Amino acid sequence: MVFISEKAKIKLISLMKKEGIKDDVSFIRFGVKNGGCSGGMSYELSFDKKRKEADELFQDKKIKILIDKNSLPYLKGITLEYSDGLHGKGFYFKNPNAKNTCGCGKSFSL
Repeated sequence: MVFISEKAKIKLISLMKKEGIKDDVSFIRFGVKNGGCSGGMSYELSFDKKRKEADELFQDKKIKILIDKNSLPYLKGITLEYSDGLHGKGFYFKNPNAKNTCGCGKSFSL
């Protein structure tokens, strides 16, 4: 299971509307790739209109989330967060599997 905080949900819906993406037929894609400032992997976050055969589908707070099967073991239990405070972090992930994370919340290592 993966999760989206209430603040992240509000911001995602706002961005989707701004870009003309319908939230009832589109997806948010979570993924990982090699590299990042923590020396391990970095997170990927994007909008997608199509589900691929290798995707797992999740839903939280009525947001449809796609994760490819290669990324899934690294993202189980993850929460997408959003901060708009003085430090203006933007979107970042809270990953219960990560042993080390960078200060910006955009990369991790196991």
